[in-house]
Amino acid sequence: MQVRLEQEKILEAVLFAAGGAVPVAALAQAIGCDKSAPRGLLARMVERYAEEESGIQLIELEESYQLCTNPKYHAYAKRLLPEQPRRTLTQPLLETLSIIAYKQPVTKSVIEEIRGVSADHAVNKLVESGLVAEKGRLEAPGKPILFGTTDDFLRYFGLRSAEELLQRKGEE
Repeated sequence: MQVRLEQEKILEAVLFAAGGAVPVAALAQAIGCDKSAPRGLLARMVERYAEEESGIQLIELEESYQLCTNPKYHAYAKRLLPEQPRRTLTQPLLETLSIIAYKQPVTKSVIEEIRGVSADHAVNKLVESGLVAEKGRLEAPGKPILFGTTDDFLRYFGLRSAEELLQRKGEE
């Protein structure tokens, strides 16, 4: 029991120091275990923070975890920290982002085929804002770039994974 508590403390310290999302594999390495070991510890940490109504919470993003402010106490942290400008998403950006989110990984030509207009500006703006990133290249002539969503996208829309987006779509 003492070893598990110590491992939780190590994970907490690593997550705090990282400041952003940390892949499960890196967390496993931090505690000297295989990739499956941290999942139980992380689940316990999520429960503990919730039970204690802690000022922080642990969120899952794809195969990564991140410490963040409990929404209940966000207003207090906001008083101290400088305001981050909220990304404004225009209708063309939202349309393009929706296509990328549901079809990822996807090329600009597929986006353009669906929208019926050039996707260059919209995709570039979404990459610039950190909501979309290059995810590789399609094995086809010209090797077009494949685009997909990022962890910032998941945080922005309050999702744990891209699969959760598809689940929510099915619930509507």
